This record gives sequence, structure tokens and C-alpha cells, in this order.
Amino acid sequence: MPHETDEPDSAPPPLGVGMVGYAFMGQAHSQGWRTVGRAFRLPLDPVMAAVCGRDPQAVRAAADRLGWAAAETEWRALINRDDVQLVDVCTPGDSHAEIAVEALAAGKHVLCEKPLANSVGEAEAMVAAAEAAKERGQLAMVGFNYRRVPAAAFARQLVAEGRLGEIRHVRAHYLQDWLVDPQAPMAWRLRKETAGSGALGDLGAHAVDLAQYLAGSPLSWVSGQLETFVTERPLPGGDGGTGTVTVDDTALFHGRTAAGALASFEVSRVAAGRKNALTIELNGTLGSLRFDLERLNELEFHDNTLAEREAGFRRILVTEADHPYLEGWWPPGHGLGYEHTFTHQAADLIRAIAGRTEPAPTFADGLQVQRVLAAVEESAAKNGVHTPVVPLG
Repeated sequence: MPHETDEPDSAPPPLGVGMVGYAFMGQAHSQGWRTVGRAFRLPLDPVMAAVCGRDPQAVRAAADRLGWAAAETEWRALINRDDVQLVDVCTPGDSHAEIAVEALAAGKHVLCEKPLANSVGEAEAMVAAAEAAKERGQLAMVGFNYRRVPAAAFARQLVAEGRLGEIRHVRAHYLQDWLVDPQAPMAWRLRKETAGSGALGDLGAHAVDLAQYLAGSPLSWVSGQLETFVTERPLPGGDGGTGTVTVDDTALFHGRTAAGALASFEVSRVAAGRKNALTIELNGTLGSLRFDLERLNELEFHDNTLAEREAGFRRILVTEADHPYLEGWWPPGHGLGYEHTFTHQAADLIRAIAGRTEPAPTFADGLQVQRVLAAVEESAAKNGVHTPVVPLG
């Protein structure tokens, strides 16, 4: 949540940011770093010091296009720069642990994209590094940006205020269609060694984190199925070769939260017609709410305490100045978009660093999601048997 701050008497001190990776997520994070200081009054001034990528010409072009002052071709060189105090990790999952752990050891704050890692073991190592770094004053956060959609943050407020009563049902769907075509080429997201998992980790991580965040309770066990519909895809470049897909196209799982609610999840990258359809509905004893990422300025809310003649879902347009994050933006009714979540993410992290308070979601939160994903995979390998999610200890 943003915090009101007084107009500073002088310019806030700088916070040098270095980012590793400049593809889709790197572009989105760059948008956040470029705009956060213009939208919100902050106790630190984020400075886009350097971006890192392996190709010298490509990373220099990316730096110029995205607004970074310098370019590096080795991530260790970026970490060791004196003008970098925060390292933003936007690489494929197979490198998250190594980069984040070394950055924390070097005395840097860290923001790491989701899912936190490619395995529970890697995520546990990252949590251990983050806990040690916290003792030295460095902070770490995992980038579940959908928590920062104002409508989702407002939904969490309603649940925390007790407006839904006891949560009984949690259902989440995250559906995309970019792999419907069997001729869609191979990419790193389709290889287990780089991505960790397919739709399960790519989309399921978001669905699990947001569902648990809104419900206020983690999953305690799951039962799941995984499916890969297209097992061979053409290699990029059009040379006629093919590569083997080693991750799932779709995951379907259900379970129960620690508080007792029943939960169901469906994630897919082959759902024709669905572009970025993340929907979450909570049903409680006093009411229900539903969030749809493709209508991200709206929240559907049903107050079950009203008389039946007045009951039903109503639309809340989450654009008022006292809704979460809206104090930095436009008049009511002027909606925000996907890119604003990364600005809000940057603002929350900067405020946490300045206030020396632990930002959320933490690496421990990311580890908990990783354990849910691992339990789904284990369950699927055992034909859907109920599999406990190992609690954080």
C-alpha cells in the first residue's frame, strides 16, 4: 500500500537501480522505474543506473530505448557497480537464485521476478540469503505485480475488513492462448531446464499468490493434473528442425486453504480466445467478490447482508482517489492499465527500503508459492493424489 508523504524540503537521496534482463519483463519493469518518481512522492529517488544483457549491441540499444544510463554484458559487473544499490532480476527462472543470492551477498537490495526460482531448493537458498541480508540492512522482494492492481488491492481490503465473512470458496482461472497454434516456435518458456515448469509456474504462480493474498490464507494441500498437448514445436529460425516441449501446457488443481476454504485453479496457455484472462472469485458467509484482470479497473462485489430484493453483484469502479494507489494518478473514471502495476511495485519497494521495513511479498512468500507448485507437480505424477504443501517453518 502507498503511504502519504509530505512534500520534501529538498531532493530525496538517490537509489541506484541495476536491472538484469531487458525482454518482456525488463521492459515492463523499466516502465515502472521510469514513471514511479513522477507519479508518487518518494523518500528516495530511483536512478536507472545500468541494464545487463549478453549481447553488447542489443543491450546498449535496450538501454537507450528503455532509459538506462549504462549497459553491462556481465551480471556480476552490474552487481559490483558502486552506483547500483538495488538489483532487479528479470531473467528466466534458471538464473534467479544465483543472481539474487550474489546480489544480496554484495550488499544490494533485490527485486526478483516470479516465480521466485525453478525449484523449492533454489527458493529455500534465496530465502536463507534474504534472511541473512536483512540482518545487514538489505531487503528482498518477489515481483507478484498483480497484487498492485488497485481493484485487487481493494478486494484484499474488503476481505480484511470482514466484508465477506468466513471464506468458503476460492476459484481462480488464468488462461492465455499464445500456444494454441502447434506451429508456434520453441522458446525458453517451453524448456524445463530454463523455465522450471510451463503454465503451472508461468501463470499458476500468479494465480496462487493472488488467490492466497486475497483470501488471507495459504493453501495447505493440493490435488492436480498436468497436460502437454503439443510435445514438439518448430525451432526458431525456420530451418525445419523441431524441439521437444518439456513443460506443461495446462494445469488443473484443487485444494484447501489453511483456514478451511475449498480452492480450485485452472491455468492454460492453449485456451483459444483468452489473452490474459486472470479471474479470481471468493465466496464467503457474508458476501462474494470477483476480479477479472481483463477488466482490471473493476471489482464485482455482492453484499449478502442486504435484503434479497436488493441483493446481487454490483460493479465497483476502482478509480477513486482513496482507492489503493490512485492518489498518484488521474481523476475518477480515468482507468489505469497493466503497466501501472510495475510503477506501484517500485513505489512500495522504495518506501520499504527508505523505512527499513520488510516489503511484501517477501522471498518467503515466493517460496510458499514454489512449494504449492511443487506439490501440484508431485500430485500430478501420482495421478492426482492429495499432496500436502510443506508449511514454512
